[in-house]
Amino acid sequence: MAERIVVGMSGGVDSSVAAALLVEQGDEVVGVTMRVSPWSAPDEPTKRFGSCCGTEAADDARSVARALGVPYYVLNMEGEFDRAVVGPFADAYRRGETPVPCLQCNSDLKFGSLLRRARAWEAAAVATGHYARVTRDAATGRHLLLRARDSRKDQTDFLWTLTQAQLEAARFPVGELTKDEVRGHARRLGLVTADKPESQEICFVPDDDYRGFLRRREPRVFRSGPIVDLEGRVLGMHGGVAGYTIGQKKGLGLAVGRSLYVVDLDPERATVVVGGAGDLERDRLVARSVNFIACPPPSAPMRVEAKIRHSHAPAPATVRVVDADRAEVVFDEPQRAIAPGQSVVWYRGECVIGGGVIAR
Repeated sequence: MAERIVVGMSGGVDSSVAAALLVEQGDEVVGVTMRVSPWSAPDEPTKRFGSCCGTEAADDARSVARALGVPYYVLNMEGEFDRAVVGPFADAYRRGETPVPCLQCNSDLKFGSLLRRARAWEAAAVATGHYARVTRDAATGRHLLLRARDSRKDQTDFLWTLTQAQLEAARFPVGELTKDEVRGHARRLGLVTADKPESQEICFVPDDDYRGFLRRREPRVFRSGPIVDLEGRVLGMHGGVAGYTIGQKKGLGLAVGRSLYVVDLDPERATVVVGGAGDLERDRLVARSVNFIACPPPSAPMRVEAKIRHSHAPAPATVRVVDADRAEVVFDEPQRAIAPGQSVVWYRGECVIGGGVIAR
């Protein structure tokens, strides 16, 4: 049955094709671009592509909507974005964490405030260009989040925070396609985004310089302090814990004749701790803000494959619920560079069991 669906159009090929596929199947599509920061077009044309939801992106999204014959709007969500995404992003670095801002953008904005607006427009759902799939388990009635058909592009690790109500109203039309098929579809329709380069950066951080962004917004997070080894010996000085992440090797400025990596961050003491490659390996972690999708929080330890960052291959592990907010994950084999602030996502095959934010 045809539905009215609001499509979040970022100005890229994926959301463009998501809108096109919904139009082709007979749905009533409304295109929307969220303006999440003050608009200013970069002087250099090659830098304009990466600005998700900026002026260039809105122009492209508007062009696609016109080609598809659907209404298109730009929503000013700058204040909401700052409160839900940018503020927590800066707070995480103050705590010595490495955050994933896409989590809050998806749960609080795209499938939060945008979904509430869509409901007011009598729309049934919000669609995006994410590579993921949603289905319903007939036996339990739960909505399940599944990996994309194109495993290289899978984005379920950015969507594990979604609730059952949000998943019910989520549509991911490109989740059944490969990236090549998406581009091919856009070319056949003559969409201006067909060959547009992908953006890999944080959308609100100019030139992907998160340190510069943080210095302007939260200069206090760049308090200088010592770089020490695991025995506490001072090896050098740093310009702020926020400039480092667990597993970092480059940019330490240490001349000690051996490879060293960041193995711990202590923002309270403004201290960066370094060690050898073997010191990065851990066999367990504790996650907070946990969300179980495929099932209620299990009463007994559950076997899963756990993923600790976007580029990480899921590893066999056991997850055990600690309380309503936390869970412990124990890996069969030690994993390298487990970074607080990143996501840990639990899978069984193609199904997302749930996830959490790595606390320690």
